[in-house]
Amino acid sequence: MERWQDCVAVVTGASSGIGEAIVKDLLKAKENIIVVGLARRLERMEDYKAKLQSDQKSRFHPLECDVSSKASVDQAFDHIICQLGRVDILVNNAGIFKLGQLSTIDAEIPQQVLQTNVMGVFYCTQRAFKSMRERQFDGHVVIINSNLGHKIPSSGDQPPYMNMYGPSKYAVTAMTELYRQEFKGLGTKIKITSISPGLTATEIVPEEYRSGKYPIMQPEDISSCVMFTLSTPARMQIHEMLVEPNGAP
Repeated sequence: MERWQDCVAVVTGASSGIGEAIVKDLLKAKENIIVVGLARRLERMEDYKAKLQSDQKSRFHPLECDVSSKASVDQAFDHIICQLGRVDILVNNAGIFKLGQLSTIDAEIPQQVLQTNVMGVFYCTQRAFKSMRERQFDGHVVIINSNLGHKIPSSGDQPPYMNMYGPSKYAVTAMTELYRQEFKGLGTKIKITSISPGLTATEIVPEEYRSGKYPIMQPEDISSCVMFTLSTPARMQIHEMLVEPNGAP
């Protein structure tokens, strides 16, 4: 982690769940990492900033941002570059999940899922890459993907209810490989890592699956994966990390 001394890390979807856990772990690192949290719910981030120790509080910068909106992302990254000068690490964590079947659902719902889960990654990664490449800095882009981006499980006789969530994560899996090839082809050594968790106790997971009936991970478990991949030496890249709860079928 020494290479990240005094660096600037941006975490999307930072107001709860995995994003909040990643923010807290980055702030705890001894490298004095400056952390920018992006989320729609600014008040949630300000609430836990108020509870941080003074050193961590001074290094945490919460910003309101809706990653599904290019204008909102540009406004946030313009502020980051103006105030902090750079982006060294980007963690694309923001994502949404909506119930319903593709066959019958209102078209606006899967569009929202695609706009957040796919275009949000595109908007933020493009801005972070620009900052890294202009400074010839070998940064790191992490994408919080999903095991549903690799396999759509059978729902038996019942119609599946995830509609566009799984397909959006399949797109993210493909984007990760495209980014890897682009970053290399454009002459950089910027890293790209996709972390694909199985069932994790976050707000977007239906209550039924958080009830204790199923093996489930905690947001801190996924944050530990992010910290591990950031700790790898410059000569090494973890391209894909698939993580499942212990005991999962």
